[in-house]
Amino acid sequence: MRLVNCAVYLISCLYFGHAKAESGNSSNGNVLPVVLWHGMGDTCCFPFSLGSIKKLIMEQTNVSYVRSLEIGANIVLDYESGFFIHPNKQVDYVCKQLAQDEQLSNGYNAIGFSQGAQFLRAVAQRCPVPRMRTLISLGGQHQGVFGLPKCPTLSVSSCEHITRLLNYAAYEKWVQNDLVQATYWHDPLDESSYRLKSSFLADINNELYVNERYAENLNKLTRFVMVKFLNDTIVQPKETQWFEFYAPGQDKTILPLNQSKVFNNLGLELMNLRGKLQFLSIEGDHLAIPKEWFVKHLVPLLLESD
Repeated sequence: MRLVNCAVYLISCLYFGHAKAESGNSSNGNVLPVVLWHGMGDTCCFPFSLGSIKKLIMEQTNVSYVRSLEIGANIVLDYESGFFIHPNKQVDYVCKQLAQDEQLSNGYNAIGFSQGAQFLRAVAQRCPVPRMRTLISLGGQHQGVFGLPKCPTLSVSSCEHITRLLNYAAYEKWVQNDLVQATYWHDPLDESSYRLKSSFLADINNELYVNERYAENLNKLTRFVMVKFLNDTIVQPKETQWFEFYAPGQDKTILPLNQSKVFNNLGLELMNLRGKLQFLSIEGDHLAIPKEWFVKHLVPLLLESD
């Protein structure tokens, strides 16, 4: 499958500036470095997207090191990774990169954009060194998706092909291996296939078997912040951005997080009791955050220490 158009879907969303920010050599004072992971259809370094986010964070926090993750050796591979490199491979690659980054040795804060949010959560669960302190999830699909109404940056025909694969063959092994979005496709009408054949999300959510290390490592976070976009037309259901999903066997009623198995199995109940979970919401479509909201609600979280 070939990518057809490298269009600019996210240009109308969270991106405020037009100049690419450059990272410095060390963090400033007690302000921790920040790691960013882009979403589907974006890259680490477009100056109108994560480049401007880096600049904004550096201006507002005085932190001198913001690392926007690039998957692969160049921007083309990074872009394609959002569709065609299995998340397990991406997470493993990122874990090694972060472990080798001396500027993160004292810990870091992280912001994940869309699918980059659940990928960063997997980093926190699988690779606790260096330590992630605060994880901010912007529109992350933590219980997966069931629907793909829009397909940013791809041609109509490519988007339709991906949608058909997800609707009819998401749990085929070759689709799981070759299409990123299939790895967090969650069919509430076929929970058994999801748990048994999901090659990424069911694992990091402790839904096939309970990996106690995942829960322990996630609880090492100082804070887990989830931002939901109330008018989201891309993520279905939008409640997955708050770690909620359809009750099993249907696709209408949302099961509250505290009634789901993942709440206990992944240690989220304990995080909630410790005041580590924070749920924010904002009017607007997927990743459409005004600069003022970002500065008011998210920048202070990057300034706080343990």
